Amino acid sequence: MAYILAAMFAVLLSLTIVLFWQLQLQKSALAEAMKTLGAIDGAVDVLPEPDMVLTVKVLDPITVAKRESRSARVLADHLPVMVRKMVYQQVMTEMGEQLSSRGIDVEMNIEYR
Repeated sequence: MAYILAAMFAVLLSLTIVLFWQLQLQKSALAEAMKTLGAIDGAVDVLPEPDMVLTVKVLDPITVAKRESRSARVLADHLPVMVRKMVYQQVMTEMGEQLSSRGIDVEMNIEYR
């Protein structure tokens, strides 16, 4: 019985030593990460501010197309994806014309999400 208890004690002692060693490794890795974070934190102040982006979503492009174009009334039911693309292209064109007539320089893109 004493041998079994001694063996269990030895196993638990070795497990404790291994866990303590792992804890020390984690502490040193954390200290290195904190040093790196401190170096990055000093550089954060010089980063430029993020760009502001305006997003426009046409809520019902098919209805807009049917209302604005005679040919879209025919195509909308058969080629809805193409009609949606055409609506967005036209909206982008009209917005670009309005903004440029007011002297506002813009960069406009259509994003597919």
